[in-house]
Amino acid sequence: MALSRSQKSDKVKKLAAELETSTSAIIGTFTGLTASKDFDLRKTVRAAGGSYHVVKNKLAAKSAEGTKIEAALKGLKGVNSVAYTSGDPVALAKALSSWVKENSEFTFKLGIVDGEVLTVQQIGELATMPGKEEIFAKLLFLINAPAQRLATVINATGRDLAVVINQGVEKGKFTGAAPAAKAEAAAPVAEAHAEESAAGEQPSGAAQPENATASQAGEAADAAPAEG
Repeated sequence: MALSRSQKSDKVKKLAAELETSTSAIIGTFTGLTASKDFDLRKTVRAAGGSYHVVKNKLAAKSAEGTKIEAALKGLKGVNSVAYTSGDPVALAKALSSWVKENSEFTFKLGIVDGEVLTVQQIGELATMPGKEEIFAKLLFLINAPAQRLATVINATGRDLAVVINQGVEKGKFTGAAPAAKAEAAAPVAEAHAEESAAGEQPSGAAQPENATASQAGEAADAAPAEG
């Protein structure tokens, strides 16, 4: 059943709204595609973050005007369908390439990514590239790796310092300050003894000679007068 002019206009507007934000697309053709396989193909495209439509060539060209995938939808001939996405083009290419390997009824015609048209061979090459998630994971690893290494070095340095200090304590390497302190404390006492000696006095605390009393007693006996 032929579409009326208004129906065609509505379909163009709807498709144009969807294609407006799309950055990549893969155009394909098919023969003898059953309803169940068509449903499975649409499900595969949705799982990859894309949308899928069987399109009329003129309507597709009209709908894509002013979009990033306009060049891929111009001048199409025969039966065509388009899978498009505003997300990861690699994910879409991987999903479609995997599905096509098991379903020969569908073949690629061309693709487009950010305005650059791709051949069928380039679509296959796109499908072998790492996806955005894989690239982001690698970038995060590269960004975090230096920080992780720095943290490891800092932690190792702290552990090594603690080991060195502990070994020094065990071997008495940090007790050298005690003798110096004792020497400083003894210095005032030595000075006091020196002053007393200079004054001719017995140093305080010095022991008296044991025969001091006997000598004094002898001197007293000699000095006393003899009795008649």
